[in-house]
Amino acid sequence: MRALRVTAGTTALVDAPVPAPAGEALVRVTLSGICNTDRELARGYMGFAGTLGHEFVGVIEDPGGGPLAVGARVVGEINAGCGACPRCAAGDPRHCPTRTVLGILGRDGAHADYLRLPARNLVAVPAGVSDAQAVFVEPLAAACGVLERAAITPGMAVAVVGDGKLGLLCAMALAAAGHPPVLIGKHAAKLARAERRGIETTIAAAAPTRARRFDAVVEASGSASGFALALELLRPQGTLVLKSTFHGQTPIEAARIVIDELRVVGSRCGRFAPALALLARGAIAVDDLITDVVSLDHAAAALTHAATPGVLKLLLTTA
Repeated sequence: MRALRVTAGTTALVDAPVPAPAGEALVRVTLSGICNTDRELARGYMGFAGTLGHEFVGVIEDPGGGPLAVGARVVGEINAGCGACPRCAAGDPRHCPTRTVLGILGRDGAHADYLRLPARNLVAVPAGVSDAQAVFVEPLAAACGVLERAAITPGMAVAVVGDGKLGLLCAMALAAAGHPPVLIGKHAAKLARAERRGIETTIAAAAPTRARRFDAVVEASGSASGFALALELLRPQGTLVLKSTFHGQTPIEAARIVIDELRVVGSRCGRFAPALALLARGAIAVDDLITDVVSLDHAAAALTHAATPGVLKLLLTTA
């Protein structure tokens, strides 16, 4: 099969064996989405080696003992836990101490013709959700995870820093939950997508005029300047939610965090069910976030192209 793999610091499309199910489900990938995390992993983040990709929709080839039938259209929770530790027993493998993570940690990913995951990780896609929409379930679930990790209540002033894919999805998820945010970014075309959805926006250069006005700020820019701006926007005792992961280090103004008694909350993966529900009822539209759909044959070039200014989501098709 084809697979976009990182090997010894080089990223290339290679011929690879179809993964043996080994007691897990085997999924034929239909579409996968290129994420900023893929680009960071290719640059050396977390020392990853293997097949990239964690956003996907596909069709079950082997159910791996699970309840879903061959041919069922599915997405998959990316954290594969041991199934036995206290966290897994409680139904949340996201912090299982021995977990693997699809295309990120110890497990080959979705930029390939096939992938494998435990059957318990697979979630059926409702008939009314297209493949192009379903591939957004993982990043939308991550956006919804802000509400799981941070105590955001009605009437709070909320901002999102970063107008990329994740920032837009965070803003949409917050708005859908009744917490309309201000989206702050650098790109008028991207901000316009939020404005068409009734979300207030502002250009980052003008954002300092709103310093210390927000109860909660979601940092989704993946940059040191975005982190600094998020701190500047927060009121004393406000909450900073960190969504970005990237290769490198971010300087932290620790004194500001201490003096203003700010809460810093990490937010990584979210639950798939709330994200699927939002897509199924049409509460969040994602079609205009897709810049292009590219053959898996051109995956390496697409990964490079994903860094081009103005590009949002690139999808890889196995067809």
